[in-house]
Amino acid sequence: MFQIGDKIFYPMHGGGIIESIEEKEMFGQKQLYYVVNIPHRNMQVMLPFDKTERLGMRPVVDPDKLDDVLSTFHNHGETELIMNDTQRQRANMSKMKTGDIYEEIAVIRDLLRIKNKRKLGMADKNMLDNVRQILISEVVLVKDIPHEQATNFLDEMFTVK
Repeated sequence: MFQIGDKIFYPMHGGGIIESIEEKEMFGQKQLYYVVNIPHRNMQVMLPFDKTERLGMRPVVDPDKLDDVLSTFHNHGETELIMNDTQRQRANMSKMKTGDIYEEIAVIRDLLRIKNKRKLGMADKNMLDNVRQILISEVVLVKDIPHEQATNFLDEMFTVK
């Protein structure tokens, strides 16, 4: 169970902070909701208390796990280049929906590897931009740094070595 002020990660949206816990009546039933502020999207979402696990909401990773994920970025995993664009889009979307930071990093890594070989199509470019922003939003909360600093930090990490 999360508390007000907890820093959380919501798949496909990014890092956020629980601002309040409210009871709302929907369809004749009262239910508790987390009210989550997602700063990098400038939005607020209400997530049902009893569905947070199914929705993939989790605490932001701890700093050690973030460092571990980023330190293995360049030498972790192989990129599947035989997929066509549609297959890759579906696979990447599935990875992002898990909310697993290792899967997010794999999407970024694979798309950057493809980008270094050829120009990315619009769908891949949008996917890369989106997953980068989602990861940046979590880094901001984990490291307690401004968005611009988190962006620069990750850009350095992702530079081809």
